[in-house]
Amino acid sequence: MNLDFTEEQETLREMVRRVCAEHAPLDVVRSLEDDPTGYPAEFWKQLGELGLLGLLIPEEYGGADMTMLDAAIVYEEFGRSLAPVPHFVSSVLSAGVLLASGSDAQKQAWLPKIAGGEAIFTPAWIEPERGYGADGVQLAAAKDGDDYLLSGAKRHVHFASSATFMIVLARTGEGADGIDLFLVDPNADGVKLTQQLSMASDTQYRADFDGVRVPAANRIGAAGSGWSCWERVMLDGIILAAAQANGGAEQALEITTEYAKEREQFGKPLGAFQAISHYLADAATNVAGAKTLAYEAAWARSNGKTIDRLAPMAKLFACQTYRDLTAMAEQVWGGVGFTIEYDIQLYFRRAKQLQLSWGDTRHLEELVAQSVLD
Repeated sequence: MNLDFTEEQETLREMVRRVCAEHAPLDVVRSLEDDPTGYPAEFWKQLGELGLLGLLIPEEYGGADMTMLDAAIVYEEFGRSLAPVPHFVSSVLSAGVLLASGSDAQKQAWLPKIAGGEAIFTPAWIEPERGYGADGVQLAAAKDGDDYLLSGAKRHVHFASSATFMIVLARTGEGADGIDLFLVDPNADGVKLTQQLSMASDTQYRADFDGVRVPAANRIGAAGSGWSCWERVMLDGIILAAAQANGGAEQALEITTEYAKEREQFGKPLGAFQAISHYLADAATNVAGAKTLAYEAAWARSNGKTIDRLAPMAKLFACQTYRDLTAMAEQVWGGVGFTIEYDIQLYFRRAKQLQLSWGDTRHLEELVAQSVLD
């Protein structure tokens, strides 16, 4: 494994950091908390012009065709800036599903639009009171002539009100082979969107489906192939979720370290107290380990190696590190750390939500255990 970044990769990092600072500084992040749209249009436009919306999409569909290691660099910067954009759900997960299982017509129609920012797609996966595994998908897709009728509910559908299509995981049969993926218009008859208020104050919706009619042409992939496709795409996704967590953790550590140097108590800086300095040292060690693990997973994916174990390990460790680090940072900052005027609480809230999203601790541990014990 070679983790010496190229000059082009370092330039990519600087470019993403610069555009995030210019178009999505933390005052913009604050202004978009609990916003029904949830992302700044100009920032989204800039990402499209820089080719970042087509990050992992092949050039034949208008994408940049970058490697997973390139994408990890981008996502570290998104994590540092808390970038409020639907990039993960649209450019990573949804584009990944279309690339993996979409028909030629679906790819030609939608991948260039996703890469150009003209269309936003988002997956509808998690259901009320159900888990992350295949058994958690119970929204019914009943055959009705040449169409399907979808009935049930989904939660945590990110940016649903802005989406051109939702990619809905629905049950057409029994077991993991009885799940299909469908393109569903959020404005279709029978779809009801209700905004959810989240820990991170980002933009999520509950989507209720009441006999929503979906043509067979809107199914993605062969019958019964939905879950296997989704599992493969999620492995890519959680590598980037890990990178995002690492970027957030690194930035939280930096601002907390600066505070510990400047804030004085009993005549000396907080960082001069051994207990505080050891907290920061442990945090720096864990962040370095989390970054290396995520880079290894991204490097393995970029070089065609298996990531069945590395991907869940990377998200598991990175998100635990992010959550523990920001909890420690809140103690270093003291009472002011919980007030909205200070930045650390933005990272603290998002760290916990990211740990719970796209596979929580229990689900990731199960994936790692399956790989270890297989």
